[in-house]
Amino acid sequence: MEIVVLVHGLWVHGIAMELMRRRIARHGFRAVAYSYPSMRLTLAGNVERLSRYCRELDAPRVNLVGHSLGGLIVLRMLEDGAGFAPGRIVLTGAPVSESFAARRLARLPGGRAALGRSLPEWLESVRPALDRRLEIGVIAGRLPVGIGRFVAPDLPAPSDGVVSVAETRLAAMRDHIVLNVSHSGMLVSRAVAHQICEFIRRGAFAHEG
Repeated sequence: MEIVVLVHGLWVHGIAMELMRRRIARHGFRAVAYSYPSMRLTLAGNVERLSRYCRELDAPRVNLVGHSLGGLIVLRMLEDGAGFAPGRIVLTGAPVSESFAARRLARLPGGRAALGRSLPEWLESVRPALDRRLEIGVIAGRLPVGIGRFVAPDLPAPSDGVVSVAETRLAAMRDHIVLNVSHSGMLVSRAVAHQICEFIRRGAFAHEG
């Protein structure tokens, strides 16, 4: 049975991925929700922690789903050499190229601290040079509901309320799809779970038409 590791985003725990995990499991995958300290650890620390977790699964290959910051940690891990055989990778609402909302939040009192350590490190670093053989699919949202609308009311549209669609685009991606969901709404969306399973099975999303 194919294994799928779900990696949550900033400020939450692996339990935030539980509904998505159950939906993916119903499609015949062994799905597990991974938890990590999204605020406290450095980017390198979180990369090593995730890599160790995946290695200890002792699976022939490990498919990965990263939401928001979780997607950035997955990408950095893949650049550094994960130490295991990665399967297909799906990023949901991950600000891979930039984060307009995070930079705006960092300007506010206490905003920098609220971002933790990993996300600012990503924003200030060179983006990972990824092996083009990796199969990466990207899901973006276009329902602009989220904290980004308050800290950055001029967040470029379309967006999921936190991350703009443009910020999710990755040079190494195999496929990209935009769904009518918000940033947090991705975690409870049947459509998102369905598209994740489509990509893990086929290496492509189910585009209409």
